[in-house]
Amino acid sequence: MIIQTGNRTDIPAFYAKWFANRLREGFVLVRNPFNPVSVTRYRLNPTVVDLMVFCSKNPAPILPYMDLLAPYRQYWFVTITPYGRDLEPHVPDKKAVMQTFRALSSIVGAENMCWRYDPILIDEQWTPERHLEAFSSMCETLAGATRTCVISFIDLYEKVKKNFPEARTVPFDIQLSLTRGFVRTAAAYDIIIKPCGESPGLASVGADCSGCMTRQVFESAVGQNLILPPNPNNRKECACYITADIGAYNTCGHLCRYCYANADRDAVRRSMQQHDPASPLLIGHTGPDDIIHDARQTSWIDPQLRLPFV
Repeated sequence: MIIQTGNRTDIPAFYAKWFANRLREGFVLVRNPFNPVSVTRYRLNPTVVDLMVFCSKNPAPILPYMDLLAPYRQYWFVTITPYGRDLEPHVPDKKAVMQTFRALSSIVGAENMCWRYDPILIDEQWTPERHLEAFSSMCETLAGATRTCVISFIDLYEKVKKNFPEARTVPFDIQLSLTRGFVRTAAAYDIIIKPCGESPGLASVGADCSGCMTRQVFESAVGQNLILPPNPNNRKECACYITADIGAYNTCGHLCRYCYANADRDAVRRSMQQHDPASPLLIGHTGPDDIIHDARQTSWIDPQLRLPFV
């Protein structure tokens, strides 16, 4: 099976010690965000966990624990944008994050590192021209450390509208023009541009619209064919395969204004105050009313040798 860590929060950035403890103990508990008394226990064991997928804006805190992750196949999505503290209040200096990206790439391999340049927003400060200039500079720094860059344009979810009311959708003609520029720039550094959850029309300017968390990506990271269960992802505009996530909403301390996973600052503060690195739960502890059940876990690796697997 595939364990994902970053659709709800940034575990490497804020909960690396907790995650290391979970790896040492061999299991993690996860509350159902829609039914909090329902708690799932996942075994963290490379015999059943075929791949761990990470999403982070600051992987640096987890680097000291990479020996614990060595038995696991890994795929990393690291978001690096050019925005400042006005939009991303607690994201570290981007030059430092890019150096961490390169350090992580030297451990897991460039083919298992994906740079995310998203979300892309357009306003008086962040014009298309400024995005193209910033993207080119970042490509130069990350060259050789990744093969893929995922882009997406800002989505106005309800949480985004609440915390970032001045945000506006990006017109498709600008999306098309920017994507064309990104594709041309990235090609010079052997980087493929993959839009996430965007119009398939972006393929007309050379983007790979096949999706960013797909069977092909996972099989390439694992190095074998996989027998995947039906895709539980219901977003019709997204081709990604979303699996078990061990994170929790309202727990990401970056507090980016465009975040869809945090309700507001107060909710994040309350959650983070309940974090205990020794607990099997990311936030808080189990209680007498909790119903704990074991996840049905098995390896998804296809035992039948078939070529190619990508």
